[in-house]
Amino acid sequence: MANFDVFNGDADGILSLLQLRLASPTPSTLVTGYKRDINLLSRVDAGANDNVVVLDISMRSNKKDLVRILQNGARVLYIDHHNSGEIPVYDNLEAIINTSPEMCTAMLVDAYLDGAYRAWAVTAAFGDNFPKLAWRKSVGYDLPLESLQRLGRLINYNSYGSSLSDLLYEPSELYSILLNYEDPMLFLKDNGAIIDSLEEQYNQDMLLAEKSKTLDLTKLGKILILENSAGSRRISGVFGNVLSQKYPSMAHAILTHKDNGYMVSIRAPISLGVGSDELAIQFVSGGGRPAAAGINFLHNDDLESFIRAFRKAF
Repeated sequence: MANFDVFNGDADGILSLLQLRLASPTPSTLVTGYKRDINLLSRVDAGANDNVVVLDISMRSNKKDLVRILQNGARVLYIDHHNSGEIPVYDNLEAIINTSPEMCTAMLVDAYLDGAYRAWAVTAAFGDNFPKLAWRKSVGYDLPLESLQRLGRLINYNSYGSSLSDLLYEPSELYSILLNYEDPMLFLKDNGAIIDSLEEQYNQDMLLAEKSKTLDLTKLGKILILENSAGSRRISGVFGNVLSQKYPSMAHAILTHKDNGYMVSIRAPISLGVGSDELAIQFVSGGGRPAAAGINFLHNDDLESFIRAFRKAF
C-alpha cells in the first residue's frame, strides 16, 4: 500500500496538507510544485489499496488522471475550491468541493477536522487572499492575527513563479519544515531567518511591481504589465491580491512578459467575487476559481482577445 499527498505549492495547499498530517501522521510520497504547476495527478501512479489525497488543485485540469487513478482502484480524498467541472462518480472517491468565492481549501480541511488546527487554517485564509474569512473564523480564538496574516502572505508569495527556480524555497521543503509545528507562532519563533529572507525578497519584488505599466483601464477594471524577470513572476499573484484588497470594486489582471506572450493573474472585484475562472478558461492553459484565476501562457496574438474578454467579464 502506498500513500500519495498531492497539493498546490501555495499557502492554501501547503497548510491544508499540514492540518491533515498533523491530525493523522502518515508516511507518503509528496507531489507538489510551484503555484501554477497544477497538472500534478499525471505524476501519480496509484492502484488498488493505495491512498491519494489531493488538495487545492483544479479537478477540471486533472480530470483525466483522476479517472485513471480511480479506475486503477486507488482511494482518493479530493478537497478543493477551484472550478471543478463535472465531478466523476466513483465509490472510491470522496470529493469535498466548494467553489464559493468566500472559501479556501484550508478552511474545508478545517471543517473536515472540526477545527483542530484553526490557527493554521486562518493563516492559509490570509495567504489565499481571504482576510474576511480569516477574521470570521478567528472569532472565539486568541490568535495573533497580524503575525498570522504576515506568515500566510509570505508562504503564499513563495509559491509564485513559472518554475521552481523562481522560488526561494521549494514547497515540499517548506512543508516539511512546517510539519514540525502544531502552532504557527512556534514556527515563527524558531524560523526567523526563513521569514526574514522571504520578506526581504517580497519587499524588493513589490517595489518592482509598483513600477508596472497600465495597459488598459476602465471604471471597473485595470490591466497591468510587468517586465520579464523572476521578481515579476514571483510577485504577480500577490500583487493582484494587494490591488484587489485596495480597490475592492475593480477587477485586475496582471500580465507578466514571457517570450512571445504573457503569464496572467486575474482577480475579480471583491465586491463581486466571481468571473475570474470563467474568463481564464476561455484561453488555453487558463483555470482557477471565481475570485482569482490565471493563464499560464497567453500568446501575443491573443492579447487583444483577452482585453475584450476582460472588459466583457467585468
